[in-house]
Amino acid sequence: MKLLGPTLLILGAILNILALFMLVPLALSIAYDSDNQLAFFSSATITSVAGIVFLLIGKTSRLDYMQPRQVFLITSCTWTGVCLFSAIPFLLMAKPLSIADAVFEAVAGVTATGSSVMSGLDALPKDILLWRSMLNWIGGVGIIGMAIAVLPFLRVGGMRLFKTESSDWSDKAMPRAQSLMAMIIYCYLLLSGICFLAFWVAGMDVFNAINHAMTTVSTGGFSTSDHSFAQFDGLLIHWVAIVFMLAGAFPFFLFVRLLVNKKLVIFSDTQVQGLLWIVALTTLVLTFYLIISDQMEPFHALTKACFNIVSVITTTGFASGDYQLWGSAALIIFFFLTFIGGCSGSTTGGIKVFRLQIFGSLVKEQIMTAIHPRAVISRRYNNRLISSEIIASSISYMFLMTVCLVVCSVILAFTGLDLVTSVTGSAASLMNVGPGLGDIIGPAGNYSSLTDLAKWTLSVAMLLGRLEFLTILVLFAPAFWRA
Repeated sequence: MKLLGPTLLILGAILNILALFMLVPLALSIAYDSDNQLAFFSSATITSVAGIVFLLIGKTSRLDYMQPRQVFLITSCTWTGVCLFSAIPFLLMAKPLSIADAVFEAVAGVTATGSSVMSGLDALPKDILLWRSMLNWIGGVGIIGMAIAVLPFLRVGGMRLFKTESSDWSDKAMPRAQSLMAMIIYCYLLLSGICFLAFWVAGMDVFNAINHAMTTVSTGGFSTSDHSFAQFDGLLIHWVAIVFMLAGAFPFFLFVRLLVNKKLVIFSDTQVQGLLWIVALTTLVLTFYLIISDQMEPFHALTKACFNIVSVITTTGFASGDYQLWGSAALIIFFFLTFIGGCSGSTTGGIKVFRLQIFGSLVKEQIMTAIHPRAVISRRYNNRLISSEIIASSISYMFLMTVCLVVCSVILAFTGLDLVTSVTGSAASLMNVGPGLGDIIGPAGNYSSLTDLAKWTLSVAMLLGRLEFLTILVLFAPAFWRA
């Protein structure tokens, strides 16, 4: 109980918060006299009752000091629990989904992956569309908190490089951790509000602006239409989305510094600079390719290329059309962009820019050592020393990601899917991107036709990728449960 008590206490509190969020689409369903009123009321009741039971069981647990084992268990169980309870409205709505479909949709929402098994979105009730968008938004702020406060503490995936006092989890640091999270939530709300206003001014109606603001800032990618952003004709809307997808991919503690210190330090950050360079170079290459292949006129090509590249790199998953029709060169670019991701401390998935930069510096170090064998080279990143522990964690992350990609692809292949669908579907889920490639799960398709085994596999893959693999896999080690 010493190990499980804090987990149940925190999970109970989070489930009660989730139940309150369910009241928002319930109010919308009442306002529009939807058939889903009972579904959301029952979902909120079930979630709240379960939360209260967990709170009562774990009420005697202490939270003033957390051991790594407890935090591993809390992180894995809370994310899994939120995904499972978030699926209840999809099971109880007027046209219910199967269990596999409901869980897949909820996991894709909470992990801000944006994959979907639901089609005919244009005809769906507004309360269901709002709930999907809210799952992206709720998951986005959870991702930021985990990346800043939890993963550095757990020494997962090289995130120790971004350890701050808020990650110490000691009595002295807890007020600072709480203050930092409060400021991050404030920045998240502010950015979401500004994004909503920008979309509204650019031509969206209020409902679409609210939904797409939540799914853009969270880099989640759920939309209100099967056509995603292709439903909007104005190019201005696409550029607004580009700006806020990039904002969601920036480290959120830099926004906190901007508010507190009134200094624009965002663009001096090594990660941000690396992300912007990648976006700029790939956009120029793809734009040039679209122009010389006579597919689009220059500004239209620039807009489409930049929008879809930013959408994939930031793991948002919006699409402004079927970029598979652009040719094999474009497909290769999008496939490799799937793995990059945004910055640490953002809402994005993927490998993250800082790991790619660290590996690049290691290659440079090996070249310099080959030329000057006795040279002593200092490993630094963003004016911080890079320890061997951080490098080892980053290498472990890459190894685990590769193994999971292979295993997931093999399982999907055994369900009868072709090579492209199996590999890109696995990559899109593990990297929390959303759409893969191919006729089935490409930007013009969805995951509804996959078998239940494939959907369960990809649901696990989305959670594994979001929690940086080790956070969940460590629970399967016998040593974790000893003593």
